[in-house]
Amino acid sequence: MRVLMVSTEYPPLLGGVGRYTANLTLALRKAGIYVDVACDGQGGQYSGLTPTNKRNSEVLLRIVEESIPDVVHVQFEPALYGLVLDSRNPKKSGTYIDSFYKECTTPIVTTFHTAYNFEQWMSMAAVIKKTGRTGSAGIPARAAVKTWKHFLNYRAFNELNREKLRRSRAGICFSRYLSKRIGGGNVIYHGAEPAIPESIGKESARASLSLPAEKRIAIAVGFMTITKGWDTLRNMHLPEGWIIVVNSSRSHYNVETLEAKFDGDHIVDLHRGHLSERDFSLLLFSADAVLLPYKVTAGSGVMFDALGHGLPFVSTRLDFFREFAELGLGVTAKRTARDFSKALHVLDRNYDQYSDAVRSFRSKLKWDCVATQHIEVYRSVVKADLKKKER
Repeated sequence: MRVLMVSTEYPPLLGGVGRYTANLTLALRKAGIYVDVACDGQGGQYSGLTPTNKRNSEVLLRIVEESIPDVVHVQFEPALYGLVLDSRNPKKSGTYIDSFYKECTTPIVTTFHTAYNFEQWMSMAAVIKKTGRTGSAGIPARAAVKTWKHFLNYRAFNELNREKLRRSRAGICFSRYLSKRIGGGNVIYHGAEPAIPESIGKESARASLSLPAEKRIAIAVGFMTITKGWDTLRNMHLPEGWIIVVNSSRSHYNVETLEAKFDGDHIVDLHRGHLSERDFSLLLFSADAVLLPYKVTAGSGVMFDALGHGLPFVSTRLDFFREFAELGLGVTAKRTARDFSKALHVLDRNYDQYSDAVRSFRSKLKWDCVATQHIEVYRSVVKADLKKKER
């Protein structure tokens, strides 16, 4: 079976979607599936897809014609394919990949990475560059325009996902929450496995990163964006014996300019930027929990990676996180320093209970398990397509 994997973001470009796609591709290849990758840059077999290329559909149709796959698997995050919001006529909002979905005759499988309820969608309007001006009013005017445009395009954005699901032979989501938001799709968890042997141990991992051996550590790690809500961490009151370790980085497409300084006796900032897979695993193995005070999320690769390394979480009480908290894998709270502190105290008092639940769950995140589930979807799609052609 030949699969064309599609994701503008792909290593060496940095980003969670690209990292996920690369790990899935590797797992599928290990399982015997022939996979070509179409992306932005030099990481795949085909290039030319970018968030700014209005001809993405033409490029991708040409790639499909050349590679002749049995299945085209699109990692769909609208902004990665050129999200255009039309405030005058929201029905005209779309992406530069919309025509591809209408014209492609090869079966398409789509993994959905983003879907928001109204509150979270409006919160996204706060993501504005802090440099430059718009007219005489500057940033406030830009904020007002973007907020109004977001308000008008809420339904249009959700329709983009629903349309992609309708035009796909199968949809894949990382959670029941996401599947419900877009109106369907197979739930296959985001894969997550350590890049180094677990036998390295917590003491050795901490020594490698110059972290204290005697403390319990809660980490906050990932791209520094306004939606991560890390401002909450500065004023937390931690259980006795705990500290917070922070490490932030920037993605290839990140346009935000944020203050990323963390001061206080309870916070250690590693200042190491983007971590290699090995160092990321070292950091996770050095920790006891992960903090996810997100303002907005449709899913979290960091949460899955933490679970894959045996770590329970404390997160904002968003629908995505609540789904996994209900499995006993972590604690959710209102996004305030006081409530996050209380939640970490709950985790501390019941740590063995949460740790045991994570230990039982993490096998579901192994990449060979994730690849097997994808292959079942591909085979089902190909089989249905053959029957359709025979009629």
